[in-house]
Amino acid sequence: MAGKWFDELEVGQVFQHAIRRTVTETDNILFTSMTHNPAQLHLDADYCEKQTEFGKPLINSLFTLGLVIGISVHETTMGTAVANLGMDDVKFPKPLFAGDTIHVETEIMGLRESKSRPTQGIVTFEHRAYNQKDELVCSLQRSGLQHKKPKSD
Repeated sequence: MAGKWFDELEVGQVFQHAIRRTVTETDNILFTSMTHNPAQLHLDADYCEKQTEFGKPLINSLFTLGLVIGISVHETTMGTAVANLGMDDVKFPKPLFAGDTIHVETEIMGLRESKSRPTQGIVTFEHRAYNQKDELVCSLQRSGLQHKKPKSD
């Protein structure tokens, strides 16, 4: 188990996640096709070159969202999470393209004891993802139910 127990987390604590990931065209096409998203903005290079301000396909934002959260798991919730409770304030301030490499940091924004589950607590995470130029490409707040450290015998 690499994740942190609820009682090992502190508000303001920041994790710089070691995993970095270069996003590929295959990632984008596969994810976009698997989720039945026919948007030309993700699949049609000719359309994007001639009819958009970006000049090339954008990486699907839901793939980006999943990747950002996934990168954070090892140091934060691996083996200690009970459930993901929700996501708020999701933003994509800069586009992400095939060939971009992202890195992620997570800040603990809030901790609250569970009223109905005495061995668990609710954590509010803020995940921030940056491209290779250190431009913010995704940010979100996520709430999760986390186990507390088991009591020793």
